[in-house]
Amino acid sequence: MRIGVVSDTHDDLAAVEAAVSLFDREGVDAVVHCGDFVAPFSVTPFDVDGVDFYAVRGNNDGEWAVQSTVESFGTYLGEAGTLSFGGADEGAGDGGGEAVDVAVTHGTSGVVVDALVDCGDYDYVLHGHTHAHGVEERDGTVRVNPGGMPIPVDGADDAFRVAVLDVGSDAGGTGGADAVTHHTLDR
Repeated sequence: MRIGVVSDTHDDLAAVEAAVSLFDREGVDAVVHCGDFVAPFSVTPFDVDGVDFYAVRGNNDGEWAVQSTVESFGTYLGEAGTLSFGGADEGAGDGGGEAVDVAVTHGTSGVVVDALVDCGDYDYVLHGHTHAHGVEERDGTVRVNPGGMPIPVDGADDAFRVAVLDVGSDAGGTGGADAVTHHTLDR
């Protein structure tokens, strides 16, 4: 199973469309948005047939209609949520295997992100907020920040990035941080 991970798109439709296009080329089965769509119009391009969609609320998602827009075709997880991908009960073609447990939060609080990573309950912790892509593995849990729109803040990326996570049989024997690929996108 392949999972697209995106965050901090901040109403940039060109960036959203670039992410959706990349995820289509990469053949993702699901997309997780780690928050900061900002307005509902930048949610709807993620409504793609055959792709499951999950999202959390970001600190800039001021329009509450973001929730109902996500729920019209996907799953809204609120401030944070947990997901399970892969395993014997997942979609056809996955081939079974053990489920991969994922925590998702926007990442506004680094303390919360660290607690989710350090608790050991999750294989992956997905978050955004910092606009800086990264992968860090600690004691069997991998923290993944796909990046986001470039912003003039120290440490932020200078280009828009997303990530693809390969889990289950699609991972080809890779796991942990090696199962994460970041992509730089033109917008």
